[in-house]
Amino acid sequence: MSLTVDGVKYVVDCGYNIPKVYNSLDILKGLLKLELKSAGANWDTIRQCICSAYSHQAARVKSLGEYNNLRTGMPCHLHPTSVLYGMEYTPHYIVYHELVFTSKEYMQCVTAVDPKWLAEMGPMFFSLREAGASRKKHADLHQAKMEAEFQLAQEEAAARAATERLRAQSRSASRSQIVTPGGVNSMPRFKTPRRCTNL
Repeated sequence: MSLTVDGVKYVVDCGYNIPKVYNSLDILKGLLKLELKSAGANWDTIRQCICSAYSHQAARVKSLGEYNNLRTGMPCHLHPTSVLYGMEYTPHYIVYHELVFTSKEYMQCVTAVDPKWLAEMGPMFFSLREAGASRKKHADLHQAKMEAEFQLAQEEAAARAATERLRAQSRSASRSQIVTPGGVNSMPRFKTPRRCTNL
């Protein structure tokens, strides 16, 4: 069995020298026992599937028809035969299937995607930055959070020390005193009677 590179369109089985051609839907239904569901008019589902397959080949818009690869920074251009080439709206992020080098690097089989999908489908390559949060603002928020945690830890330590002092005082008040023989606070001494030597 061999699969085409562009997707599962047809599979050719060359067993017993009799070539058989299977449609990909027959394979999904019968051989692989997978249930088929239609996306209907929801094209975002299909675009998300394409994004998950080609998330490593993503580009961001630089100018009209020109993009930069997100991983390498290499400039790429939309191929003139692409549907996105003649549109008035240029998508900010795209994924592509292949690069063709003529006078420029041209991307073919291009699909517009959402940047959140790139971060979700390819977390090893991409991540999202919080909108409007500069590094300074983020550092200030982190510093304030750390100071608040430090203040809380100090208050908890002071409260623990106070309770420990109270426990120590209550233990010392309830203890009985140790009596040492011949000591200042010792009990009255009884003298041992003398022996009579006159007998």
